[in-house]
Amino acid sequence: MQVAGQDQSHGLWLGVDTGGTFTDFVLFDGAALRIHKVLSTPHDPALAILRGIRELGVPLDGLQVVHGSTVATNAVLERKGVRTAYITNQGLADVLTIGRQARRELYNLQPEPQLLPVPRELCLEVAARFAADGSRVMPLGLNDRETLLAQLAALQPQAVAINLLFSFLDAADEERIESWLPDDLYVSRSSAVLPEYREYERGIATWLNAWIGPLVAGYLRRLNRQLQPARLTVMQSAGGTVSAAVAGDMAVRLLLSGPAGGLMGARFIGRQSGHTRLLSFDMGGTSTDVALIEGDIRLTSEGRIGPWPVAVPMVDMHTIGAGGGSIATVDDGGLLQVGPESAGADPGPACYGRGGRQATVTDANLVLGRLQPQAFLGGAMTLDVAAAHQSVLRVARTLGMELETAAEGIIAVANEHMAQALRVISVQRGVDPRHHVLVSFGGAGGLHVCALAEALGMRHALVPLQAGVLSALGMLVAPRARQMSRTLTGVLAALPAESLQRHLEALAEAGRAELLSEGVPADEIDAEFSMDLRYRGQSSTLTLEWQGITPTETAFHRAHEQRYGHRLTTPVELVNLRCSLHGAPPPIHMPELPPAQPGAVAAGSTRVSGCAAAVPVWHRPALGAGQLFAGPALVTETVATSWLPAGWHCEVDALGNLLLERDLPEEADS
Repeated sequence: MQVAGQDQSHGLWLGVDTGGTFTDFVLFDGAALRIHKVLSTPHDPALAILRGIRELGVPLDGLQVVHGSTVATNAVLERKGVRTAYITNQGLADVLTIGRQARRELYNLQPEPQLLPVPRELCLEVAARFAADGSRVMPLGLNDRETLLAQLAALQPQAVAINLLFSFLDAADEERIESWLPDDLYVSRSSAVLPEYREYERGIATWLNAWIGPLVAGYLRRLNRQLQPARLTVMQSAGGTVSAAVAGDMAVRLLLSGPAGGLMGARFIGRQSGHTRLLSFDMGGTSTDVALIEGDIRLTSEGRIGPWPVAVPMVDMHTIGAGGGSIATVDDGGLLQVGPESAGADPGPACYGRGGRQATVTDANLVLGRLQPQAFLGGAMTLDVAAAHQSVLRVARTLGMELETAAEGIIAVANEHMAQALRVISVQRGVDPRHHVLVSFGGAGGLHVCALAEALGMRHALVPLQAGVLSALGMLVAPRARQMSRTLTGVLAALPAESLQRHLEALAEAGRAELLSEGVPADEIDAEFSMDLRYRGQSSTLTLEWQGITPTETAFHRAHEQRYGHRLTTPVELVNLRCSLHGAPPPIHMPELPPAQPGAVAAGSTRVSGCAAAVPVWHRPALGAGQLFAGPALVTETVATSWLPAGWHCEVDALGNLLLERDLPEEADS
């Protein structure tokens, strides 16, 4: 496949997405794209990356690697952070433990005890304090220094998180404490990580950054060393990239690194195909990520990882434990359950032939004939049909039903989980999904996209070219970027516009300096301003583009009414200022495909459960622009398979994407 838009002087670009089951590669050499997949190595993700580069035969000299890493995410979810001390003001050592006093099980009088973010003995206090207006209440003294250093010497932490009250107004005390600490400690300051109000959320972000920071920094240093002389950058949770040297200090901003790449890829393909209102659906081996894209990717500062809030900006998506490797079981009540437990990469689904015995969604698709055992990964990996049948048969016998009926049930349950996730990101936010296009990617997405579109009443879906590695492609089209913020409160209409503009420009200047230090040309840096707003008395905010005081306030009323169904006459209050900065993305443009050959026919046919006649199998690389065919049909490619059921038809657009459309019922036609 040829790709236009960048000359050879830019060298080689490699997007790498490390997933739970596979590690995906997209290589761009200035003229063409090459794709590759290898099984992930969760114990050391670098091994799969190095193996993939060797198999691609890519020279490291002149190579630019853009990496979507799961190291930060896995460290948090598996609670494998380092020993971390937490320094705060006197009397506030329990803030991270108390949190918002929200109970996961509201009516459970004997809930399971939860592990504390920071053990009590690692919570340290200093007497210094600023007031809410930024004035000094208590100075930081020599006694604080001596006490802290003695405590740290006794506790021997590997990292330190510093979170003082109102540090977003004055960072002097946090900076001074940092200067006291030994150089071999990993130090995370709240005034650097998240200079915003809400000491609990700010404290959790700062602690998470310190807790996993040494692991992320160490991994990136090792990978960077192993990839020399290649240059390494890392995808951030907000959809932009950052140099590997800086990423180690921003570990908490990498928690959605891989999924953010998928959204960047979906937006890129959507824009090139003329579709800007999208629901994205990324189904991999372990999980499914869904998001709403309306022109641009939405960011949120209300994300979560495990039991903790993550208030740093990240792509606004909803994730569930449903993927191709999701395990099907029958519970004690005789009900079929699918996920969230996954077979992962090792041993993987039973059909991988690596020792797995439990039935998964992938096994069910193979049993139903929707996967071609000889065409998986372009023939590089042959699926074990007998093992898949045996795994699903065990579920079928437990349920007392036929093999194919059980396989259909596994698919139906998994689809319902994913459809509900799509409703959360659209319907529950006041957005009608029927006006959007469902974009499917990930290795398993094309097998389920039509069923999910039907569940949401949608008529249009899009399976991008190279959908199985779209997250890795998204790494390549993402620009260098920074997300800057600071708290500034007050009734919006009462604040001087000139003062607001000065504060926004100050954020832009700080972010611009960081990008310049990474080599981004000054004339390529764009800044976009926004602010978090709420009605006075509320706690939740909506983020709106800054257009001036009156237009922004008007836009807030409209946005509030769309999201919540009403607007108020209460004054609109400013909470946070935000500035998004980004450089120019690599100029990659997909060329047009040659037109389809007249009278082109499918490459073969196969039997699919539920279809009376043999189903045509189309080989995607052989499809030309304008090719039309109707379901039922299978479309195979190296890294994915798409299932087109009866009642749907497909047109291949000029860029090679599959545009799927559901036929209208006859009564609707009339």
